Amino acid sequence: MEGEKQLTWPLMLAVGTAVIGSLQFGYNTGVINAPQNIIEAFYNKTWNDRYGEIIPKATMTTLWSLSVAIFSVGGIVGSFSVGLFVNRFGRRNSMLMANVLAFIAAALMGFSKMGASWEMLIIGRFVVGLYSGLSTGFVPMYVGEVAPTALRGALGTLHQLGIVIGILMAQIFGMDVIMGNETTWPFLLGFTFIPALLQCCLLPLCPESPRFLLIIRNEENKAKSVLKKLRGTTDVAADMQEMKEESRQMMREKKVTIPELFRSPLYRQPIAVAIMLQLSQQLSGINAVFYYSTKIFEKAGVKQPVYATIGAGVVNTAFTVVSLFVVERAGRRSLHLLGLLGMAGSAVLMTIALALLESYNWMSYISIIAIFGFVAFFEIGPGPIPWFIVAELFSQGPRPSAFAVAGFCNWTANFIVGMCFQYVEELCGPYVFIIFTIFLLGFFIFTYFKVPETKGRTFDEISAGFRQAASAAEKHSPEELNSLGADSQL
Repeated sequence: MEGEKQLTWPLMLAVGTAVIGSLQFGYNTGVINAPQNIIEAFYNKTWNDRYGEIIPKATMTTLWSLSVAIFSVGGIVGSFSVGLFVNRFGRRNSMLMANVLAFIAAALMGFSKMGASWEMLIIGRFVVGLYSGLSTGFVPMYVGEVAPTALRGALGTLHQLGIVIGILMAQIFGMDVIMGNETTWPFLLGFTFIPALLQCCLLPLCPESPRFLLIIRNEENKAKSVLKKLRGTTDVAADMQEMKEESRQMMREKKVTIPELFRSPLYRQPIAVAIMLQLSQQLSGINAVFYYSTKIFEKAGVKQPVYATIGAGVVNTAFTVVSLFVVERAGRRSLHLLGLLGMAGSAVLMTIALALLESYNWMSYISIIAIFGFVAFFEIGPGPIPWFIVAELFSQGPRPSAFAVAGFCNWTANFIVGMCFQYVEELCGPYVFIIFTIFLLGFFIFTYFKVPETKGRTFDEISAGFRQAASAAEKHSPEELNSLGADSQL
């Protein structure tokens, strides 16, 4: 259908506004790393003013680790709370409400220096993590539901593009000549206020998800009106028919809780796929590169590691744009496989280069190429695809619970890598990336055998494929599984 493939202004506004939440997530992931020494000096001064002594080294290490890791803890809690909001308040209104957390976090972090309180900064990091955890559920869900089938993959990639642009902004703003200095670092952390304000102004101009209006609220006329606006055509019969079919399917499924996702054979395979794809994103080692890239570049002999780190951020952003244009042609599964294999090859090359660095100085150039390659292949597949494929694997009934589980797994793996990499790197030295290579090859094998291609297929067609697989595994007919629904004890 012509209308289905058309990228209209209302659709671009809706997706672009939602993706501001993704940008916030990326910005707050990367913002804390550049001004580490300056913030540690603030902790020391505050401690000294309170207790009349220099902060003990062990206490400083604990406070700094907490400042970094508490963001992921907030993310875990936030991502697990997605299902509490989206069906009650709607996708758009949930995003709007979440900005309250962004304003609170900006105030806590931005005024922490004025209040001489490192507690304010740490609590602010937790609150902005809470916001980011909710956003990683709200944004892909909303984008997946407003996008036409033909553009769903490309528009879904914008969530990851928002994240990497946020990380790149944090890297640039964190330079000492901009905001990463002793005077302006509170503005660097409080900057999250500005995107939140912008999103609050734009969201009321965006429509609610037509799927939410029709399937959850049963407001057919509103859903049809929103679809006409989003598609730029009066002929939305095909979209309405698809949503009604999904609604009928949901009537059989009823509301699906998290335990039921794992109990029912109908959801067992898609939830396993969703979890493994989220783990493939985080256990690939990408955050190890971004959390500690400056240190890795220093070991590789780079004289200005901060610029090399920004260079990695530019590569990150550029290849996310590449993924945006090829995901609907090449397919989700193919790009994910290519990305995993490319990352594994880059990790092996990085290991060889770092191991031989003392013997051959020119290996520093190889290590830089390997890191850039690692980042590029990540953004081709494992970066964007796990976020939006969850919306494709599940129909309306189980979708909020599935997003909660997927987000929880993603943030937990993120937390583990962030906390453990430094210690493992001290033990393994240059061979630390061999661990990630093993993970990457394992995820490649899983993706090859278990992950279906969802390109160009409707939500109901994807669900039907899993129903057939479940019926074969459990020796039930698809019709029996449909009639049993999610509440059945199987």
